[in-house]
Amino acid sequence: MKTLVVVQARTGSTRLPGKVLMPLAGAPLLERLLQRVQAAATPFALVVATTTDPVDAPIEDLCLRKGVLCFKGHPTDLLDRHYQAARALGADVVCKIPSDCPLIDPGVVDSVLGAFLRDAQRHDFVSNLHPQSYPDGNDVEVLSMASLETAWREARRPFEREHTTPFVWDRPERFRLGNVRWEDGRDLSMTHRFTVDYPEDYAFVAAVYDALFEEGREPFGLLRILSFLDDHPEVRALNAGYAGVNWYRNHLSELRTVSAADTRSPRAAP
Repeated sequence: MKTLVVVQARTGSTRLPGKVLMPLAGAPLLERLLQRVQAAATPFALVVATTTDPVDAPIEDLCLRKGVLCFKGHPTDLLDRHYQAARALGADVVCKIPSDCPLIDPGVVDSVLGAFLRDAQRHDFVSNLHPQSYPDGNDVEVLSMASLETAWREARRPFEREHTTPFVWDRPERFRLGNVRWEDGRDLSMTHRFTVDYPEDYAFVAAVYDALFEEGREPFGLLRILSFLDDHPEVRALNAGYAGVNWYRNHLSELRTVSAADTRSPRAAP
């Protein structure tokens, strides 16, 4: 089976425009994210799925410089963009990783991919998000090409198209779902935020990179980040007001397998 990791990336973020090209330790955020994904041990092909909008040409240029495949697709229909990229590249298994997770641990990528690939006939979809346990920003979702195609053909609601996978994971009666929990038993999903959506998130991630990144060395992992944050609570405080904030909060009436306990609004966050 051909496993394809798809990193979705565009410059048109409404909350933090151009975030994927903002600098982290002297290189664009997207480049740092790709370095961490490529450090995973599981064999896979990698593609950055960006848009046909000319404003995203710098993403294609970055991929060309770094020798990473780039696919250009629909600007807002992420489900179509993932499906078309996977179809064009002949994927059997598709792994979705957002470009706004520049602290993702390569070992987490391996854990979720491994859980799917060890018995690909057992699952249609495996992630570490249902329920969550890792710090937000370690998002890995893996699904069969057949499941992705089913979602592509049948999903109608806008949020199902925008977020790619909810058509699958919100239908446990129809799809065979698996989940990878953090092996040490902790759940920091609502208290630690490693993703980048707001200026405060970027300040947090930049501070972590400034402290821990070493050129030419293996990526610093999740445990090292947590140890650093224990020693530097002022860094963790930079984006603490957004801990637990995610897109679920806008669709609680439509999602069947997500509750209000799985999300927060910024004003309600600690």
